[in-house]
Amino acid sequence: MTSTNRSINYKTRGIPASDGAGVRLTRIIGSPELEQLDPFLMLDYFESTNPNDYIAGFPPHPHRGFETVTYLLAGNMRHKDNKGHEGLIKAGGVQWMTAGKGIIHSEMPEQEDGLMMGFQLWVNLPSSAKMVEPSYQEFSPDEISLEQRNNDTQIKVVTGKTSQGTIGPVKNSYIQPLMMDVTLQNGAEFTETIDFDANAFIYLISGSLKLTQAQSGFKEIQAKELAILSEGDNIHLTASTDNTRFLLVAAQPINEPIAKGGPFVMNTQSEIKQAIADYNNGLF
Repeated sequence: MTSTNRSINYKTRGIPASDGAGVRLTRIIGSPELEQLDPFLMLDYFESTNPNDYIAGFPPHPHRGFETVTYLLAGNMRHKDNKGHEGLIKAGGVQWMTAGKGIIHSEMPEQEDGLMMGFQLWVNLPSSAKMVEPSYQEFSPDEISLEQRNNDTQIKVVTGKTSQGTIGPVKNSYIQPLMMDVTLQNGAEFTETIDFDANAFIYLISGSLKLTQAQSGFKEIQAKELAILSEGDNIHLTASTDNTRFLLVAAQPINEPIAKGGPFVMNTQSEIKQAIADYNNGLF
């Protein structure tokens, strides 16, 4: 069976935005430029050494109908919710929260200065799971699976399985996600298999990448660019600089109607109205 190499369909740097109590960030997915990439509803990237950009954090707010993924590259974030759960997300750690039928939570920086850097990704849930009980998967930096390929390739696997068999700690049967944090040295080649029809993107944190076997369209990705990949079952990349670091994320699309209402994501507007009513009536 012939394999197909993925190419780049689209690139974006996102738009400046703020969220929570005024946290400054770049909204990459979920902007007018790129509304969504099923099942990914939103991707925010934040990076600042100025406390005024992040210190106000994300005070208590509700969610229903989807999952939030917080992956920190630098800094610490304290999480609390109205169900009695509390935890600390550390640099290199991940929290994958299933909001399900409703939760009220906060994420506040546990530092007063220094670098705060990371991602928040919103992942949709299928209609059959939108009203499940809220739950968490939290893993410290030491619990993230690590794969070393030669001396020039390091892969942190958050979820999914690499072609060499390394499995990330986060489990998700709804969308079969793949999420890798990859660091390459100059000239290193990176090849990975991806489910053919999964939607996939690369966000380049630092450095420069080339698509080794790109036949047409975009052939390079620069730092702070998001690249949406075409269908295919392989991705083949080469680093153009030392310490080239990127996220590779993929998942199966849900292919269902999406209705959004602020922090609620359902299938219909009537379900959004019900979510608002439930929240206002203290049912979260």
